[in-house]
Amino acid sequence: MLAEHGFHVVARNERGDSLYLQREGCAFALRLSNHARTTKQRQRRTDVLASLVVRDARSSEQVAALVAGTLRDFDLARGRREAQASGAASDSGAASRK
Repeated sequence: MLAEHGFHVVARNERGDSLYLQREGCAFALRLSNHARTTKQRQRRTDVLASLVVRDARSSEQVAALVAGTLRDFDLARGRREAQASGAASDSGAASRK
């Protein structure tokens, strides 16, 4: 389902229970796992904007709803990050012109 939205696997954790996916040309990642991220994982992988956590067997409708929510969260977080980056870039440009 994530591949249908342009995501492909770019990394896997050591235990193999988490996959990191990105869209082509996007610097940010989405995480697919069977458990929530730990504080250490959050600190190590700041490029991860959203996690899709599937712990138990689910119907295809339930998985589709989880995917839709995760994609919404990813797109919102990406928009915020890009706005922050462009704001910081314009702030530094304004400072250099003074």
